Order: sequence, then structure tokens, then C-alpha cells
Amino acid sequence: MVTALPGREPLLRALIDICGPDFAREAGAADMVAGHLASFVAAPATTHAAIDTLRLAAERGLAVVPRGSGSKLDWGAPPRGIDMVLDTGRLDGIWDHHPDGPTAEIGSGTPVRAVQAALALRGQRLAVDPPSEGATIGGMLAVNESGPLRHRFGTPAAQVERITYVDREGVAGESDGEDGRPGIAEVDGVILSARVRLRPLPAARRWVLVPVSTPLQVHHLVEEALSQRAEPSAIEVDLPTPAGAGRPGAQPPGSVAVLLEGGAVDVAGRAEQVAKALGDTATVTPTAPRWWGRYPFGREDVALRITVAIADLHAAVYALRDATGASVPVRGSAGRGTVHAVLPGTLTAERVEGILDAVRGVLLARGGRCVVIAAPSPISTNIDMAGRRDLF
Repeated sequence: MVTALPGREPLLRALIDICGPDFAREAGAADMVAGHLASFVAAPATTHAAIDTLRLAAERGLAVVPRGSGSKLDWGAPPRGIDMVLDTGRLDGIWDHHPDGPTAEIGSGTPVRAVQAALALRGQRLAVDPPSEGATIGGMLAVNESGPLRHRFGTPAAQVERITYVDREGVAGESDGEDGRPGIAEVDGVILSARVRLRPLPAARRWVLVPVSTPLQVHHLVEEALSQRAEPSAIEVDLPTPAGAGRPGAQPPGSVAVLLEGGAVDVAGRAEQVAKALGDTATVTPTAPRWWGRYPFGREDVALRITVAIADLHAAVYALRDATGASVPVRGSAGRGTVHAVLPGTLTAERVEGILDAVRGVLLARGGRCVVIAAPSPISTNIDMAGRRDLF
């Protein structure tokens, strides 16, 4: 698509005039998006520069893809083509944040880790924990990327009071998602900043861990954990592909982890309460398990997201195993009924579609859904991938 662009040099000069000589360039191999190579990369630093960049792109008919850290560029349906990558790395920073204030404005290109580090100095945090390494505020919000803390605090979108953005025609706007104004899922353009609600940083954290082997065990443990009314911040499950399953003395390969947060004495008491309720194999630890807050899939895998009522999650996982004919790694929020599962990226698109049809048939009667959020290009270009709204 990009090789036929007319006037490449004048376009590049125009982008340099907008963004500066060091912040507009021709794209290279590192700027591939879903198998498509862009022509240009532009990194505006201000709202006006972002407006001018997108207005220029609209006038020239250029297809633009925003990029933060790039950790989720392969999520969802691949673009039909791409002419320009708009890098949000210079749209960063924290402002309008008063000491102990309940909100702050954060630039979309700001890494979430940097935000949390800055807020921690004031005893605060943003109640999000996206698993993607290097995730930025804008990238996280664009796909509503949630981690374990979604159990107590909801998704990242739920932490936002309003956003500022520029649409693909180069028109700036802001929205709180109310009274007909677009929500984050409806914004078609580039998020510039977000006003977010802040929370106190907890003084202590404890994880209650229980080894598990089957989805049914997970179901019973989650029910018991919720019945304790201990106000957990997260209830996560990790069910990897069993190694050595069936061997005498083989240990349960998976685990359920319950996170408790708050004051030191209070958290210790609630953790002991939950551990006692979950049985003799439960242990309490001040450190998270190694798999905590990480995706079970890699870039070469087919990543599924299953969302269903908590009471039916085990049925959905069993249905996926039956359709696949093997154990499937599963990880995610067992306490909210949203998990990610992994299929091999070596499967054919037809085989993946067959598995999806079988699982969706089971989920249909239970009000659940299963979508593909990421897959290698031979698969993603030949199946229905998750749309933007599927991620919210």
C-alpha cells in the first residue's frame, strides 16, 4: 500500500515541520504492524502537533496506526494497510495532580510503570496492573487491558473520568462517555491524555495460594474464597499444561491465588481467614507467584479470551479442552469469570474456527463469549478476530 504513495519526500518534510527533525522519519523493519510496513513514523509532542499530523494524514488519505510501546499492536483484527505509525512516546507526563488529590491527568504515552512509581512517592496508585511489559496509559486504555486488580477495582476504563483525543480527521475532543459523548471504545483516533481516579497505596499485601489440577477444583475454591467476604483485591487462576500428569506422585500443576490488601494487621487476619477456609494445602505469602499478572501466551500463539459467569467458567474450560482434544493453558481472573487461554500458533485457521465454534456453542446458553485477541498473521487474516468493543 505504501509504495504507491505520491510525494513521499514532501510528505516527510511536512511531518518534520510538524514534529521536528528528530521525530519524523521513514519507517524501518521495526515498524511493522501485522505484517504491514509503514512508510512513515511521526512522534508529535503536543496536542497541536497531533492535530496537524492527523489532519495531514486525512488530507493525503494515509492510514494511521497509533503506537505506544507496541506491546499490543497485534491485538484484534489486523489493519488492511498502514502508511504511518503515530508514536505517542512524547505525549507523556503527569499534571494537575495535587498532593493527596484524588485525580491526575496523564499523557497517553506515559508508561504505566512510570506512573505507578511517581504516585507511590505520594502514597497513591492507579488501580490498574496491565500485564503487557512496557504498557503505556494510552495503549492500556485503547484495548482496556486489565490485570488481576480488575476483580476489586474494575477495568482501566472504570478508572477514567475523561479523556482528550484527536480523531482521524484531525479534530480534537474530550469525553467523559456521558450524554451521548463517545466512550473510550468509540474513540476512533489517538488518545492524548486521561484524567484518572487515584487510590491510596496499600500498606501490606498477602497472597493465599492453593495448588489445583482441574477447572472444577478452581470453581469450588473460588466459591469458597468469595463466601468469606474478605474483600479480596484479586482472585486469579493459573492452569498450565500439566507436565508429567498421571505419573505417581505428580504435583498439581496449577494454582489459585487470592490477593488481600490493606493495613498490615488487617491483611494478615483476612489472609489467615481465607487460607483456613481453602484447606490444608493453602499457604500465605507476601510475594506474588511468578505467573501473577502475566499472560499465558506469546506472540506466536493464538490467544483466546473467555468471559462467562463465574459459576460457568469451569464448564467453558472443559469445553475448550474437549474441542481441542488436549489440555489448554488457562490463566486469568477466576473471581470475575474472565480468563485467557492458549492455542498453538501452528494450527490452521480452519482448525481454530472449529474450536471456537464448539466453545461458543457451550457459552451461548450461559451468556458468555470467546474471542481471539491475538494470533499469527496466517491465522488472524483468515478468521474473525476480536473487535474493539469485544475488549470492553
